[in-house]
Amino acid sequence: MTSPPTVLHVATTDMTLELLLGPQLSAFADAGYRVMAASAPGPYVEALQARGVEHVPLRHATRSMSLWEDAQALPELVRLFRRLRPDIVHTHNPKPGIYGRAAARLAGVPVVVNTVHGLYALPEDRRARRLAVYSLERAAAACSQAELVQNEEDLDVLRRLRVRPGRLVLLGNGIDLGRFDPGRFDVDAIADARRALGATREGEVVVGSVGRLVAEKGYRELFAATGQLPADVRVAVIGMDEPTKQDALTATELAAASAAGVLLLGERHDVEWLYTGMDIFVLASHREGVPRAAMEAAAMGVPIVATNVRGCRQVVEHGVNGLLVPPRDPRALAEAIRHLAEDGPLRAQMAAVARARAERLFDQQRCIDVTLDVYARLLHGQRRPAPTGALR
Repeated sequence: MTSPPTVLHVATTDMTLELLLGPQLSAFADAGYRVMAASAPGPYVEALQARGVEHVPLRHATRSMSLWEDAQALPELVRLFRRLRPDIVHTHNPKPGIYGRAAARLAGVPVVVNTVHGLYALPEDRRARRLAVYSLERAAAACSQAELVQNEEDLDVLRRLRVRPGRLVLLGNGIDLGRFDPGRFDVDAIADARRALGATREGEVVVGSVGRLVAEKGYRELFAATGQLPADVRVAVIGMDEPTKQDALTATELAAASAAGVLLLGERHDVEWLYTGMDIFVLASHREGVPRAAMEAAAMGVPIVATNVRGCRQVVEHGVNGLLVPPRDPRALAEAIRHLAEDGPLRAQMAAVARARAERLFDQQRCIDVTLDVYARLLHGQRRPAPTGALR
């Protein structure tokens, strides 16, 4: 029997591979590919292996800024690719997307694919930052045959950078609409979720936010806005600490937020249930690719207040399923939350259209289909052949 083609996904952490890419990796395995993944080892390796994904630990993959580790990552990946000889290397930006594409080209990998989860520079950023990021992305894109771009605005940027049009594919982003379906939960479950989010009295408005506890997610602005909200608004935050990140929230900041009434629930794996207890979802990010948590909230029928930045604009249509506010502006954030908190009919109107919009725009199956078509085209010059020798 012919061996199945091997696709090796490269990311910085096993958390990215499991939480952001896990369902897609399973779908690629189900389609008949031998799926491997390389990243720094961590607590999610076991979950990846349960999906049938072979995990390869990397010594020099790190999310922190470390020129030494990043310099060592390139030769480490070249050696790995030469040893494993995958048919496809699929990298995920930011850092693995740069040195991973270069390493794959140096190692002679037949097919190199990269997913642009969000360029790490925005048009409004300082010129020096834009020059550095865009120059690296343009150079790395020359090492791939396909750039799968989640965000339409990034697609326009890459076109202006003269990345070859034939390499650019609009991927979008998606979630499991079966998991994030409000119809799965009855009134008792919803009542329990509201209590878990801090609502103890009838009529209270629950505001929730989901994301890593870093400044880039806009938590400092959300914490500042909380003090400007009416007394019957409860604010709950779901997210894991990121102590190795340069912009990680400090213990002092988190303690102050808690003392001000913000409920900090930490990392949770039952967010689909918790969304049912929210009246408003908030994402105050400074930068996004296409935000997964906002897509999840939309799929669960929760009105959204988000910052008017790339990515959030793809999820939130202002005045339709939520409100957009300027980034880094606690006062505007508080005003938008207060506006929705005081207008129950408007929230209900937005909730009614949110699910249908999510079904139309955010189905992860589309992302899977697009990626499989790219693999097939680059491996075989045609659309979606059935790989032989499926693992399961």
